[in-house]
Amino acid sequence: MKISKKIILCFAALVSSITLGAFAGQQTAQAAETKTIGVAPGPYGDMAKDVIGPLLKKKGYDVKIKEFNDYVQPNKALNSGSIDANLFQHTAYLKTFASANDLKLTAVGQTPTLGMGIYSKKIKSLKNLKSGDTVAIANDPSNLLRSLQLLEKNKLITLKKNVNSAKASIDDIAKNPKNLKFKTLDAAQLPQSRSTVTIALIPGNYSWNANLKPSSALKLEHLSKDYMEVFVVRTKDKNTKFGKAVTSVLKSKAFKKAIAKSEFKDFQKPASWK
Repeated sequence: MKISKKIILCFAALVSSITLGAFAGQQTAQAAETKTIGVAPGPYGDMAKDVIGPLLKKKGYDVKIKEFNDYVQPNKALNSGSIDANLFQHTAYLKTFASANDLKLTAVGQTPTLGMGIYSKKIKSLKNLKSGDTVAIANDPSNLLRSLQLLEKNKLITLKKNVNSAKASIDDIAKNPKNLKFKTLDAAQLPQSRSTVTIALIPGNYSWNANLKPSSALKLEHLSKDYMEVFVVRTKDKNTKFGKAVTSVLKSKAFKKAIAKSEFKDFQKPASWK
C-alpha cells in the first residue's frame, strides 16, 4: 500500500512540532533560576518556603532555604553574596545592624509578622493577675523594653520617660501598682517558664517554635512599622529582575490570599494591606 508524499510530510511536520514543543518546555523548566533565602529559627523560614517560594516559582525562580542559628550571619552572608536574600528581621534591627557593620542591604517589602505575646498556663485573662504575681520577660534590652511597653499598654505598669532602648531594664519602671515581680530570662527560655510564673512575655519566633498559637495569647503586641518583618536583598539588587519579582509578590493579591489560607493567618498584617 502506497503512502502519499503529502501524508508523509504532514506526519513529519507533526513529529517536528511535538519535538520542538517538548524541547521548548524543557528549556522553560531549565530556565528557572535558583535563589537562596537566608532565615533564622522561627516562622519566617516556613513562610518563605511554603508561601513566598511557590509564588516566586511562577515568576521563574526556584527558592532554596538556608537556615542560620543566629541573627548575625544571615545579613553578613547576604552582604557577601553567599545567599540572595533573607527573611528573619524587622526594619529597626536591619537599620542598626547594617549601619554598625557597613552593610549595603535594603528591604523590598514587609511580610505578616508575629508580635510578642503574653502567655500563661495559670490565668485566662490579665484581669486575673494578682498583686505580687511573677512575670517572666526577656533579659536582652531590645526585647525587655518591648515587654515593658506591652505591659504598660495593658495598664499594668508605667514607664519612665525617654527610656534608652539599648540599656533598658526593670529599673525603668516608674509605677508598678500590682507590685509585680519580674524574672528576666534568656528569650529562648521564656516558653518553658510558664510553668513557674504567672505570665510570660514571649517574642514571636520563640512562641512559634514552642507551638504556641497566637490565638492562645492573653494579649498580642501591636507592632509599629519598624518592627514588621522585612524581606531583604543587597541594595544593588533592589531593581534587578529578582528584586522586582519579590516586590511584586509581596504586594500581590495572591500573597494575601495564600497567607489567609496558611498557618500565618493570625499574624499582624502590613499597614499597606488595609
